Amino acid sequence: MRADAPGWTDLYLSVAAIVGLVVLQGVILARGPEDSLNRRFLFGLRVTMLLFAGRALASLTGLQGLRTLTLLAAALIPISVLILTEGLLRRHAPAWIKSLIGGGTALFAVLAVLPSAWVEPFRSYGFLLFQVSGLLVSGWLVLGRDARSLSASENRTVERLGLSLLLLIPLVAADYLMVWLGLPIQLSALAVLLLCWLAISLGRIEAGHAGVLGGFAVIVLVTVLAAAVIALLATMDKDGAILVGAIVSAALLVVAIISDARALKSEEQSLSLLRHMADFDHADALGFLRGLADHPLVQGAVLVDAAALADLNEAVLARLFTVNPVLRRTDTVASGDDADHLAHLFDRFAATHLLFADDAPFRLIALSMPALATSPRAELELRAVQRMAWLIAKGGAHATV
Repeated sequence: MRADAPGWTDLYLSVAAIVGLVVLQGVILARGPEDSLNRRFLFGLRVTMLLFAGRALASLTGLQGLRTLTLLAAALIPISVLILTEGLLRRHAPAWIKSLIGGGTALFAVLAVLPSAWVEPFRSYGFLLFQVSGLLVSGWLVLGRDARSLSASENRTVERLGLSLLLLIPLVAADYLMVWLGLPIQLSALAVLLLCWLAISLGRIEAGHAGVLGGFAVIVLVTVLAAAVIALLATMDKDGAILVGAIVSAALLVVAIISDARALKSEEQSLSLLRHMADFDHADALGFLRGLADHPLVQGAVLVDAAALADLNEAVLARLFTVNPVLRRTDTVASGDDADHLAHLFDRFAATHLLFADDAPFRLIALSMPALATSPRAELELRAVQRMAWLIAKGGAHATV
């Protein structure tokens, strides 16, 4: 193993942490930077970015003066976490906690700019005690919260914070005790990447605690196996295996963060059929139906009116669509006139789905949705749109009587 391998690995981990933090910052900004809780979160993210930027620049340039930047950011970590915790719990921390964290922040901000020859090694031990105690205090506030005063979503968010602190505390401590523990690198970047992943997954309701913990367990298992195999094949020692494990786990976490962020952005930006129903002026049924033509999921949908159906038996169509208001090309129907009518409609409009819109006058919606683009959710949304269109049409008809 190269002598400078730990330095390059530290640089890699710092850059990976910055990437994760930037992605998370983008997600939060998209949700609304003016929100008070988001502002608290963004402050903590930017402080953490400053810390890892200082580490990365120090690794690249070798300038020890950049360590001051890292220490200043480190001094702000406990108060950043406390500010976020207060926002999540919607409660002020006790005065003694604020005094402890505020006084410690001021003290260690001053110590950060003093020459190392004056204050080391006591400064490092002090930073270790201050950061760990600050994170423990925030963790204690999380555990001791009144869960009944928070909503289910708020409790879920607080639990994710507690889960990230559970890993952040020992890895922060390991950064300061790396020589005593015999570690070749600082590992806190991995905890920060996990925090980013947990925070992004909060926006995806289906990503529950069990799913996140299961995903983390998979990452740990893959990391251990990859590190063991590579170390065995390359005849690496313990330090080499740790370096490989850190590199692999950081890469997997960055991929998971970017993947979840892109999935979340896609979910938030997609104009679902449900949004179309929620936003449209329901007084105009015809406009509601025509609006579907511009929807990304069913772009090109065609409103089929009675004139376009003149060559077909309306009684047969009415019987078919009364029983099944949403029909797919793949649906099995009775043979004879029923099958002939449907085959003609699907072929004529190059459609995969036909929706019954109104019976007075008789109207259908024909749309094409490839099988690869469909999902149980999309099918359910189509059924909801059909029902809404039919109800709007009936409501409009009654209104004119």
